[in-house]
Amino acid sequence: MKIVILSRNPKSYSTRRLVEAGNKHHHEMVVLDHTKCVLVIEKSKPHVFYREEEVTGVNAVIPRIGASVTFYGAAVLRQFEMMKIFTAVESQALVRSRDKLRSLQLLSRAGIGMPKTAFASNTKYVDNLIQQAGGVPCVIKLLEGTQGIGVILAETRASAKSVIEAFLNVKVNLLVQEFIKESKSADLRVFVVDGQIVGAMKRQGVEGDFRSNLHRGGSAISMTLTPEEKATAIRSAKKLGLGIAGVDMLQSDRGPLVMEVNSSPGLEGIETATKEDIAGKIIQYVERNEHID
Repeated sequence: MKIVILSRNPKSYSTRRLVEAGNKHHHEMVVLDHTKCVLVIEKSKPHVFYREEEVTGVNAVIPRIGASVTFYGAAVLRQFEMMKIFTAVESQALVRSRDKLRSLQLLSRAGIGMPKTAFASNTKYVDNLIQQAGGVPCVIKLLEGTQGIGVILAETRASAKSVIEAFLNVKVNLLVQEFIKESKSADLRVFVVDGQIVGAMKRQGVEGDFRSNLHRGGSAISMTLTPEEKATAIRSAKKLGLGIAGVDMLQSDRGPLVMEVNSSPGLEGIETATKEDIAGKIIQYVERNEHID
């Protein structure tokens, strides 16, 4: 098969591992920077060009699309779908997962546990916003933040109001979430591929930082999940329509609480912690599905 990886950084760990795994399975692996693709749309003839050459003979696409270029990346992915090429993450699911508010609304409707979350756009309602999220301390999250950036722990009502009002006054959208004290600055990252859990790790934040993201200096160990945690991760990925997903959960006194479902989860942390060949599992998923229109 000819498998295209949409990635802006061919040297990143995740992209390199996917190429390596695909080559091991005797596939032709091609890395394309989606921001350099040109889309041609005409009656019944969608085309993709890359550096002025038409991209042809593709059997499947694996997207590694960053949050900063979601709109154009999703458009490129959608173009391949119009060409009846299998995509490991569908364009609609990618866009859905990148909208944090919409994702939480969908998970809520499905009855999936999550920290209590409040959203507003007017500074007039800041006190009620904090109250509805469970009071202080509370977690303030920018809707556009990634890798722990734009996530703030407000320990007093005064600091929470100050931060929320500052962002809302400059028209920055945010969520206010309940602080789960018993999680002790740790969370779970569960990697789901094609409806199956292929790896799970527990991430612990550095001392003095409640965020557990590995990009912020946290550490990770392999984790054995409870049946409820397994079911929650699989249901979350399925509800958002993601063939590949990194489901981030907190362990709480009332069960697992989903914080976010990532449509382009990194491979380095999960493979290092679990010693599992996650990239190989993704290639196997593509092999099982590439013939499906």
